[in-house]
Amino acid sequence: MTLTDADLAVLLDVDGTLIDSTYHHALAWQRAFTRHTTPPPMARLHRAIGMGGDKLVAHVTSQQTEDRLGDQLRADWREEYLQLRGEVAALPGAATMVAEIADAGHRVAVASSGDPQFAQDAVDFLRIGDHLELVLSSADVDASKPEPDLVGEALARLGHPAYAVMVGDTVYDVEAARRADIPCVALLSGGFGLDELEEAGAACIVEHPVDLCGVDWWDVARS
Repeated sequence: MTLTDADLAVLLDVDGTLIDSTYHHALAWQRAFTRHTTPPPMARLHRAIGMGGDKLVAHVTSQQTEDRLGDQLRADWREEYLQLRGEVAALPGAATMVAEIADAGHRVAVASSGDPQFAQDAVDFLRIGDHLELVLSSADVDASKPEPDLVGEALARLGHPAYAVMVGDTVYDVEAARRADIPCVALLSGGFGLDELEEAGAACIVEHPVDLCGVDWWDVARS
């Protein structure tokens, strides 16, 4: 079978991958918890950013807290982040990287565990919508990262391309990609360490999206 560039898809995370919002989300969660109880340490909240809100509350506290306050905490986090999102900046090279992937003839989709509005807001902020075939978020699947559902759903909607690559910034992105049997390029811009991302199984690791400008995505996909 002769492959074309359209037989390769690149799936993109958003927070910590395209926009520098990881710590804003951690702060929003801290403020949400403070409305009801003593918040978990900020470091613990930071390390949970990247998994969906459906998993985060129990992960950083307990299942009992999730059962009692989960829905309210998610609503409060959303309110708090809305007040912070004006401070969020693009990560270096993010829009250029997306444009280059699309201009090379590859298919590009966003696959974010975040809120659907926030994912779309990031796309609009970066002005990359014309380069994307899909924008998927937590609303499109039953279980968020590190479950592979979001990656699998994106690949299904793209018609199961012959090759695919995930680009993310957390161990949850790497695990979701691994469980969906595709490689993951990991960025250090979300605050996870090099050793952690390597141990999780990242195909390669760079600092910022700008470091992926000019990359041969076929080489990555076949790694």
